Amino acid sequence: MDKAFDHSKIRVYPVASRRSLSRLDRILLNPNEVPSPCSPAISKILDEAVGRIIQARRMGASVILIYGAHLIKNGLMDVVIKLIEGGWVTHLATNGAGSIHDWEFAYLGCTEESVRENIQKGIFGTWDETGRYIHLALMAGALDGLGFGQSLGRFIANDGANVPQANELEELIRQNPVDDRVGAWSDLLRAIRSGWIKPGENHLRHIWKEHSLLNRAWQLGIPLTVHPGIGYDIITNHPMFNGAVLGRAAAIDFDLLASSIDKLDNGVVLSVGTAVMGPQVFEKAISCVNNVRLNENKPIVSGHSIFVVDIQDSGGWDWSTGEPPKSSPAYYLRFCKSYARAADKMMYVQCSNTVFLHNLWWRLREKSRC
Repeated sequence: MDKAFDHSKIRVYPVASRRSLSRLDRILLNPNEVPSPCSPAISKILDEAVGRIIQARRMGASVILIYGAHLIKNGLMDVVIKLIEGGWVTHLATNGAGSIHDWEFAYLGCTEESVRENIQKGIFGTWDETGRYIHLALMAGALDGLGFGQSLGRFIANDGANVPQANELEELIRQNPVDDRVGAWSDLLRAIRSGWIKPGENHLRHIWKEHSLLNRAWQLGIPLTVHPGIGYDIITNHPMFNGAVLGRAAAIDFDLLASSIDKLDNGVVLSVGTAVMGPQVFEKAISCVNNVRLNENKPIVSGHSIFVVDIQDSGGWDWSTGEPPKSSPAYYLRFCKSYARAADKMMYVQCSNTVFLHNLWWRLREKSRC
């Protein structure tokens, strides 16, 4: 049998030495600036989204924003912070990359690299602090039963985390061998013994955390869930890589998302720039919720609207008419098809996420003043 790749041999480098392509001070969008104009067709959908969000919040229903990493790289953090501070959005969900770019901006003020260039150099994703401290945040959070987004949000808010001594963890494992936290204790103990994490106070200043969605969501008690894939994200490219740590945190976040979907009746989902994670995770989570509801003789989730925003075209298909046949290329647009199958009403908007969300915030703000 072939041996598995040895992660311990990976050499990592200071993230500050990386040639980063995105700087926070250059891309951050001021939500109070006048947004870019949009077409009449997009304006009409925006008005409908605003109306449905207002109605959802009056009824106490969830409004879930599911987003990809480009929302962060486009500098929309302060716009989304306005949406959660105003109570318009009740749950944020992103992929692993969305959380990584958020953390790198909070810590370093810059993010993103040339994948093509750095793969050839064997350094793509091999950034010490990114892999080390995200793993540390998740390990520390697991001790308190926190998920991925909560753990990383708390780590940013507190500028670090306190780690138990190795002998304390050893004693916990010996005395509680069947405790649900044994895996978390063992993973942290392994990281300490390997020298990647030191016991005691691990302080790390996050200078730009005021623009971090992870940080602000944690402060407000708004769920921000992270839904990574094993091998999808650059924290895989680190000697500390531990799939159990990621999986443990992501499993908690999946259940937190399902909990928000359980309150989605007559609510709204905004899926912005997530062609794979968003639709795939949402369809499983809503099915879990419907399964439990039906087994308890309750009706399935209903009355909810999904607005899907992306810059890709919709395959030339009018999704308001239903699902296209398998002979149509549009059938294979997961970001349309999966949501169409899981909503009372799904509307696809071919639009920049910057234009859509900025205009959405402005219109919600104006409506709230009326």
